[in-house]
Amino acid sequence: MEEVIERSNNTEYGLASGIVTKDINKALTYAQTVRAGSVWINCYDLCLPQTPFGGYKQSGHGRELGEDGLDEYLETKTILIKVPVKVS
Repeated sequence: MEEVIERSNNTEYGLASGIVTKDINKALTYAQTVRAGSVWINCYDLCLPQTPFGGYKQSGHGRELGEDGLDEYLETKTILIKVPVKVS
């Protein structure tokens, strides 16, 4: 498994990756270690609109789709107000 992960990570791109295996522990180790924006286990090319899509390294910047994709178009602002306390 170490060689598979090393070969997968030894590229300048990291859009997506996939693994087919009967061993779910190996699959999860691979998914957590490989440098790719999407990892498919026992399937490939499945994309749901509610999940973020985007790559690592030279495969682009940011995410599309899902809440993470929406965040690219938003600006976060914090507003703090000190409200005077009324003394009765």
